[in-house]
Amino acid sequence: MKFHPDQSSAPTLTAHGPGWVEINRERVSSSVIVNAHGAYTAWGCARFEQLGPEHFARLADLGSEVLIFGSGARLRFPPAAWLAPLIARRIGVETMDTAAACRTYNILAHEGRHVVAALLIEPAA
Repeated sequence: MKFHPDQSSAPTLTAHGPGWVEINRERVSSSVIVNAHGAYTAWGCARFEQLGPEHFARLADLGSEVLIFGSGARLRFPPAAWLAPLIARRIGVETMDTAAACRTYNILAHEGRHVVAALLIEPAA
């Protein structure tokens, strides 16, 4: 049996560290939305405290089957009311710290799943 590597055009999260992630080997130092069926875009928030329902409503419009929310250096859950647009569209939501979100996104994206990662990148301390 001959094995072939999976072929995927999804953006890959190639590295991460305090205050940054790498997407396809390009360093990004601000919060970002990574879509497995497209490119990545700025998310427009620098701290968890700046997030609001409008940030998650935007994510619901991307039509993914699952959203991975990377909440920064530590695990923090958004209020349930913020997730209402995602739940209404039957989009699964998983919350984890940003490092775990990067790893999980890569696995799901390269399985061919329509996954979106919303990564909160807070300034390094």
